[in-house]
Amino acid sequence: MTLYPIKFTPLFKYRIWGGNKLKTVLNKNYTEENIGESWEISDVKGDETLVSEGPLAGKSLRDLIKDFKEEVVGAHVYKTFGEEFPLLIKFIDAKTPLSIQVHPSNEIAKQRHNSFGKNEMWYVMEAEKDAELIVGFNQKVDKASYIKALETGKILEVLNNDTVSKGDTYYIPTGRIHAIGAGVMLAEIQQTSDITYRIYDYDRVDATTGKTRELHTDLAVDVIDYSFDSNYKTNYTIAENATNTLVHSPYFKTNILNIQGDIKKDFTDLDSFVIYICVEGSLDLVCSGKTYTVAKGETIFLPAAINDIVLKASNADVLEVYY
Repeated sequence: MTLYPIKFTPLFKYRIWGGNKLKTVLNKNYTEENIGESWEISDVKGDETLVSEGPLAGKSLRDLIKDFKEEVVGAHVYKTFGEEFPLLIKFIDAKTPLSIQVHPSNEIAKQRHNSFGKNEMWYVMEAEKDAELIVGFNQKVDKASYIKALETGKILEVLNNDTVSKGDTYYIPTGRIHAIGAGVMLAEIQQTSDITYRIYDYDRVDATTGKTRELHTDLAVDVIDYSFDSNYKTNYTIAENATNTLVHSPYFKTNILNIQGDIKKDFTDLDSFVIYICVEGSLDLVCSGKTYTVAKGETIFLPAAINDIVLKASNADVLEVYY
């Protein structure tokens, strides 16, 4: 069988802080309330997304890798990860703030949870007036002063708040304290991991359980990066009809493209799958004479065996992700 550009059926996740923008802005199809996350491409155990259309419909990523191996992910990725897929792609809508949290490194996550760590990045798609993200500390702290701030209820006073707008981008390495604030909708690219250490949750009660959510204070203390930075935001420039570097890390590489017209892409020298996430407008992806439309809030997966495509749009912003 010849592989083709693949869309997956998203998985929708209830969150205590979730809103309705994934439905009203991104046209996601669900009926539940407080949906905070749309998992677009996932190989998390028990939460695998399935191919939505074409001859491979109903298959999971794991199925595809098992059947087609490096044709799906590339020789290097297959050699490194086997049948596991290394990335998880999400859209997130925060009606109220997320908990203050931190993620463990690859080494600690493997040791404690037999999981990948969770290095991730955010691309802000929409932000209400004065909406904020929490990223890192706003002053120098150490383990002792952090614990004191936590115990005395002053943890928010030592955290860095950035007011954000559309297009703002942040790389969140493991160990960096962070939280998405109320009124922010974003695209998240991360390692395949669902390990989060919750540090502070505003003493909220989850209506579905009638209880506060579990905190992971002790687990978090040893993984936090206590260093201070004056700027946590990713600086980048964007030229139209060009591939602009956004975040390149050891775990994934993300570029941003503003497409006005046609862009030809040749991936002959790229030993990886490619994922396109449409964050504004709508684009057509042309492959082997067939056109695949990707609207705002949609994600499409390009198997590594595909080398030549054309991207067409009157005006679209697209994230391009690969390993």
